[in-house]
Amino acid sequence: MKKEIAKFEDWPFRVPNWQKVLTKIDELTDAFIHAKDEKEALKAFKAMSRFNEKVNDQLTHISVLFSLDTRNPKYKKANDAMDENSPLIGAKNQRFAKALVESPYRPFLEKKLGCFLFTMYDYSLKAFDERVIEECIEENKLVSEYNACIASAEVSFNGEIYNLPQMGKFMTNVDRKVREEASKAYYSYLETIKGKLEDIYDRLVKVRDKMAKKLGYSSYTELGYIRMNRFDYTPEEVASYREAIHDFVTPLASKIAHDQARRLHVHSLKVYDLNVQFLDGNPIPLGSTEDKVEAAKKMYHVLSPETDYFFHFMVDHHLLFLEAKPGKQSGGYMTYFPIEECAIIFSNFNGTSGDVDVLTHEFGHSFQAFLAKDIKIPEYHMPTMEACEIDSMSMEFFAEPYMDLFFEDPKKYCYLHLADSISFLPYGVTVDEFQHWVYENPNATAEQRNAKWHELELKYTPWKVKAYEGCSYMMEGCRWLTQSHIFASPFYYIDYTLAQVVAFQFFNLDRKNHEKAWKKYLKLCRLGGKYPFRTLLKKAGLKDPFDEGTLKKTITPLKKVLKSYGF
Repeated sequence: MKKEIAKFEDWPFRVPNWQKVLTKIDELTDAFIHAKDEKEALKAFKAMSRFNEKVNDQLTHISVLFSLDTRNPKYKKANDAMDENSPLIGAKNQRFAKALVESPYRPFLEKKLGCFLFTMYDYSLKAFDERVIEECIEENKLVSEYNACIASAEVSFNGEIYNLPQMGKFMTNVDRKVREEASKAYYSYLETIKGKLEDIYDRLVKVRDKMAKKLGYSSYTELGYIRMNRFDYTPEEVASYREAIHDFVTPLASKIAHDQARRLHVHSLKVYDLNVQFLDGNPIPLGSTEDKVEAAKKMYHVLSPETDYFFHFMVDHHLLFLEAKPGKQSGGYMTYFPIEECAIIFSNFNGTSGDVDVLTHEFGHSFQAFLAKDIKIPEYHMPTMEACEIDSMSMEFFAEPYMDLFFEDPKKYCYLHLADSISFLPYGVTVDEFQHWVYENPNATAEQRNAKWHELELKYTPWKVKAYEGCSYMMEGCRWLTQSHIFASPFYYIDYTLAQVVAFQFFNLDRKNHEKAWKKYLKLCRLGGKYPFRTLLKKAGLKDPFDEGTLKKTITPLKKVLKSYGF
């Protein structure tokens, strides 16, 4: 780290003066436009980058605080103001983007900053302009409404009240009766908010469709790919990749489910069995949250000097927000603060093996940000989304040799982790194909959307649909309503599957040659976002999931690994 920072709770809470921010962006844009020569233009670009980092720092702080406590009126007010004003900031930044790509000094700036930066700005101009500010504000508000609705969930079970993540430990309980009763309570609660979630999504789809049409696109799908910075692959290539998952991975995932039923001594799985792999229960991590953090300290100390330093830094500066609490937003994420040059990890521990998954996953994101922090151009700090997920998913596998620090039976965890990672791929492409259909059919009813989801589950994950019998919420195709990415980040899900395939490459190599695998991983992280996804893979010496044969070559060795665990 270049400098010492305060502990997170001591960071000052600042809400930007929105008008001053807008005025400053205009001033900096004018300075760039009126630059007298190429060096002055470069200086003006750097000034804008520094200012945007400062603003992004404050906005990120507001977002984190609100996600930690969605019921806090001060944070909610600041978050609401951010929802309204961030599109205005975006509009001002578009003026700068336009000036940059049209600059007479562009050849000089491309040499200094790289051509890929200009590709990013070209995409940003295609994704937004002042005509859709109203729609962007509405989109932000609806996503916040969804997050607050999920975060405020109150499930009554055994005389106590729990939020949705906290129910996980009951729904994976070793006692099948407990799982069944917990499942009933969980889905009964979701039935009470089903209509509200469907309404929020309907409004989101329509406002996004309106946004796309205003910008001249045939549907939101075209705009969504641009907003997700899909620089080097198309919906058609994604569709072919989905079919490859169906053809090659769905049968393997189906066999994993068959073996699961055998171990559980049941003829067929029920919805409350799906998340339990062993008759005596899934491996449960040892100890409290503090114990898990201490175990992670030991793990990252042994793994490498870099991980040792950075994990201690995060702990010492109170940058881990791990436990599920009332009013806390669901899910898990990492976010980076460019001024402080550090990241935070947000999650909702619930006493299951997922606690270890999320800790290693989000640390992988954080570690990448740390390794790339010295890249001079802020836009190159973070890779595109699918590349980001390689960093996190691969870290999960690099952590596997140290699972004896977290579990009494680490072999069970390693089997569970690998089996779930493989079985995730068909689910991930279900989410993706569903979203493509939704935005091609923006006027579909809630019932039609649910029916389409059910149809896609039958295609990609038929063993799940069979298990849904007796649970009307899931059988009617409502599973997608609690997948936050579908609401908040349209088309951000195929990214996880692409990254998973690449992470499996690291896993396969790590079992043969740890030193070589770790060196390749560090190289990938340090490259940050200097290149688009497929070029980044080539630079790091990794196989492209879109290329014919990659999926088969990557998945085939995993079958032997699964069998070697003896379960």
